Amino acid sequence: MDRVDADFIVIGAGVIGLAIARAAALKGRDVIVLEAESLIASHTSSRNSEVIHAGLYYAAGSLKARHSVLGRRALYAYLDTHAIDFRKCGKLVVAEPDQLQQLSDLHRSGVANGVENLHLLDGDEARALEPALHPGLAAALSSPETGIFDSHAFFLALQGELEDHGGSVAFRTPLIRGAVAAEGMVLETGGAAPARIHAGTVVNAAGHHAIAVARAIDGPHIAALPTPRFVKGSYFSIAGRTPFSRLIYPMPGTASLGLHLTVDLGGRGKLGPDAEWLPEDAAPPFDYEVDPSRSDAFYAAARRYWPGLPDHALSPDYAGVRPKLVGPGDPSGDFRIDLVENKLVNLLGMESPGLTSSLSVADHVMALLE
Repeated sequence: MDRVDADFIVIGAGVIGLAIARAAALKGRDVIVLEAESLIASHTSSRNSEVIHAGLYYAAGSLKARHSVLGRRALYAYLDTHAIDFRKCGKLVVAEPDQLQQLSDLHRSGVANGVENLHLLDGDEARALEPALHPGLAAALSSPETGIFDSHAFFLALQGELEDHGGSVAFRTPLIRGAVAAEGMVLETGGAAPARIHAGTVVNAAGHHAIAVARAIDGPHIAALPTPRFVKGSYFSIAGRTPFSRLIYPMPGTASLGLHLTVDLGGRGKLGPDAEWLPEDAAPPFDYEVDPSRSDAFYAAARRYWPGLPDHALSPDYAGVRPKLVGPGDPSGDFRIDLVENKLVNLLGMESPGLTSSLSVADHVMALLE
């Protein structure tokens, strides 16, 4: 087994890992990203709605609230500077008559989190903006700062900047075990070229595997690690033209933001994700197949805000799996960003709004280590 001396190791080449690796490389650190798969951003990062979240939903003072707002502002600036396609299309969160208090609470939450330009609309005002909305909807919250973007171009830009500043990604290089040692971090990796790595700093951004990776690294953090839980979310594509210019969201649930309607940069509409809790002992790799029979629930949920959704318009598209730190029925929970002896950072439960938050999370991690 070869010995490798390294400065800064990131485990996981999803969007969070790539953003942190880029930030470290820009600060002059010598960065290696260890990725078990053969390509970047192959799981949570690329299996979502590609929405830039404004920051409405998260408890004031939480990491999700902070990094969604700061990350969204940084992300729009980054996309503009790097000529990556995006559209600040805005969204409407729609409410039925018995959901008005929940909508008002959501508005207050967004304002408390620093979200700009939020407006409460009555039903007629919402339908004036989006005439295809259900006539029975009583109100909506308009969030003009919400957008969509080309997330894959963003991932490639992060990787490119990392490599331009001397960093690299080691593909097919899974972590086997490690330890927090007095002189630094010691890691053992598998794959075609197993190695024993001695590193000054390690950041665990392994997504679905983050808790398992943290457990595989011996140190004082192990006793406080949570139990991983996972929620599968399926998406269905919409045939034909979708009669909305904004994203349409119902009121959120505990496991997801509701079965919402998005329109991508190419004009293609889709519905999802739903929320299917996987068994308590579920672990990656996951089955990403979409069960066509779930379409019945999609039609029923979408027609509560889009009554004109035609029969036979939905087709199974793709699915993703969100890493959770809570169980069914619990509040949605927060990110966990844990610093261990100033050598190891574990990022746990990095689900939505992780994509929006990635640049701000990277700054946060670098500040912790400095």
